[in-house]
Amino acid sequence: MYVTRTPDADIHYADRGEGPALLLVHGHPFDHTMWQPQLDHFSRTHRVIAPDLRGYGATPLGTAPLGAAPLGARPGATGLGVFAEDLAALLDDLGIHDCVLAGLSMGGQIAMELYRRHPRRVRGLVLADTFPAAETDEGKAARNAMADRLVAGGAEAMREYADEVLDRMVAPYNTHAAPHVHRMMCATDPAGAAAALRGRAQRPDYRKTLTTVPFPALVVVGRDDSYTPVADAEEMHALLPHSTLAVVERAAHLPNLERPDAFNAVLEDYLRSLVRPS
Repeated sequence: MYVTRTPDADIHYADRGEGPALLLVHGHPFDHTMWQPQLDHFSRTHRVIAPDLRGYGATPLGTAPLGAAPLGARPGATGLGVFAEDLAALLDDLGIHDCVLAGLSMGGQIAMELYRRHPRRVRGLVLADTFPAAETDEGKAARNAMADRLVAGGAEAMREYADEVLDRMVAPYNTHAAPHVHRMMCATDPAGAAAALRGRAQRPDYRKTLTTVPFPALVVVGRDDSYTPVADAEEMHALLPHSTLAVVERAAHLPNLERPDAFNAVLEDYLRSLVRPS
């Protein structure tokens, strides 16, 4: 992996292939290896960049969460804006003016935040198994409670959480993907995961932002995703002025790992449809 330095954190990332830039943003509580099938496939035609987000994988939490939380968030929160600015700094460091930006779950919300802040950096947008609405009061309470639990319980609490949610992350019939997903979750720094949960609880509503996207976008969802069901994907599809909706059959929250061939085919068709502006 490579490293780019920000004022308060070292962002570790994979960088493979040559061609138009494809930036892949992982979800919670994973790391860049969530995108391994896409790194392997799309590096034949694109420059594929897949970072470990702040507080995940090899990237340390850094100091920004103590001073960069959204207004009203608890101390120690990593707001989605912090993640977005890390990605913008990474693009700057790599000399990349714009990219196709793909995010899954929390990564999709970070992608929406990056587009909201830096629309000219994004020439294509892929939103997978995510949703644009702000958090409900019930959701805020649940995320903050889980953050408290992870900080108090450390690695053991992280493993318990992984055990509890594995069957929702990966459909029970997709046993081939489960070990990798479980390993990623168990290896995540509890403090990093907690900071992201607290920041994510305070995220803005991105629905209006989606209506401003001027280029073709792709919305993908697993048919059996219970975290972000097909109805959420249909809502995003309706909000985006120019979008394609793809439902991956026999997949839950991580179709890129559960059904990588189907996911890659959909993404490949989308990438081929994009024409770089002159």
